[in-house]
Amino acid sequence: MKKPLIIITAIFVIFFGFLVAGPLFVINEGEQAVVVRLGQIVNVVTNAGLHVKIPFIDEVHRYSKKIMVWDGEAGRMPTAERQFIFVDVTARWRITNPETFHQAMKSNSEAYSKLSAVINAAVFSVVTENPLIETVRNSNIILEQPSETEMVTDDFEAEIEAMIRAGNEPVTRGRQQLANEMLARSQPMAVSYGVEIIDVLTRQIRYSEELTPSVYARMIMERNQMATYHRSFGEGRKAEWLGRTEHESRALLSSAFHQAEAIRGVADAEATRIFAEAHNRNREFFTFWRAIESYRSTLSEFDRKIISTDMDFFRYMFSATGR
Repeated sequence: MKKPLIIITAIFVIFFGFLVAGPLFVINEGEQAVVVRLGQIVNVVTNAGLHVKIPFIDEVHRYSKKIMVWDGEAGRMPTAERQFIFVDVTARWRITNPETFHQAMKSNSEAYSKLSAVINAAVFSVVTENPLIETVRNSNIILEQPSETEMVTDDFEAEIEAMIRAGNEPVTRGRQQLANEMLARSQPMAVSYGVEIIDVLTRQIRYSEELTPSVYARMIMERNQMATYHRSFGEGRKAEWLGRTEHESRALLSSAFHQAEAIRGVADAEATRIFAEAHNRNREFFTFWRAIESYRSTLSEFDRKIISTDMDFFRYMFSATGR
């Protein structure tokens, strides 16, 4: 009876030890794993769930399936014109081939180190092959002014706008296209590490100390040119509106003067008609009244003169009948 009991106990102990050794392992969502047996990769697990391994022999190396961020340090590098700038880039990446990644890197810290070498080399080569304007500007929107262009009405304003456009060098590729080229150059090496670089983004571009004054001077010059253009355009519009206002004012005054003269002519004709009608009703009285009004207005001028009373002008003064 003791021998079967010993056998059962031994089997139970072996089974318990097997469970304690961990024949099972769990892969969570967002994880993937590489199972290594005696230095050789025997299984790659990409699905979440419960999986089996050989205790004490198999090793499980877990890696993330999520998108991770690589942040580089700003590096000083020359452009095609030999102008030094500091370029700070960042990238998103993920592990697409766990087996290759384990063979090439084995850890995320080593992956960051190798990605830094790959991406920084691509950034340096792209920046040194292109002029400064391509790395700084992403489009030619500063040269596109549809509203001002539509309002240009004379040769002077057209010359100003042409001068401004000539002072701003157009971009042929731009910062985004350079970032895409950085990605294209770094991607083949990353694939050999079992890594996919999703994108490379320029986070910041900073001018070096010796370049900053010239950049600021150029920016000031461009803004001054733009301000001169807007002032000239405004002065032209002001002169145009003042001329139009003066023309309309003269037209209104001319029309008003014409209407006033017409009304005055009608009024004078009516006054003459009324005057003539009154004269014809009683010519003797009218003559007398005119003589009295004439005395009132003219006798003050003769206060120091000697005049004859035999004049016909005084007939109503010395004769009641005016004869």
